[in-house]
Amino acid sequence: MTTYNVNFESIPWDASTPGVRFKVRKQGGSQLRLVEFFREFVEPDWCLRGHIGYVLEGELEIDFNGQVISFRQGDGIFIPPGEAHKHKAHILTDVVRVILVEDAR
Repeated sequence: MTTYNVNFESIPWDASTPGVRFKVRKQGGSQLRLVEFFREFVEPDWCLRGHIGYVLEGELEIDFNGQVISFRQGDGIFIPPGEAHKHKAHILTDVVRVILVEDAR
């Protein structure tokens, strides 16, 4: 069944890594995630996944193998998948909230 409305209020938080929690809605081969990163978040390894998203609140830097780019509230994020775009996030404010559209895991 196709659901057109994603009610994040009704989805429980999930937390698999310290310093980050998320709510996810999967449909077909895609997922929509509401993610909250906290200042203590440390990326355990380089991320190779692709992400398309929007920063709702806060500020972060993303290290693209030595090239560091800042993102803040109102910025869009477009990271293609793969080794050439590997990245690690560094959280600059107490909380960063983003919406991400990704391939479903």
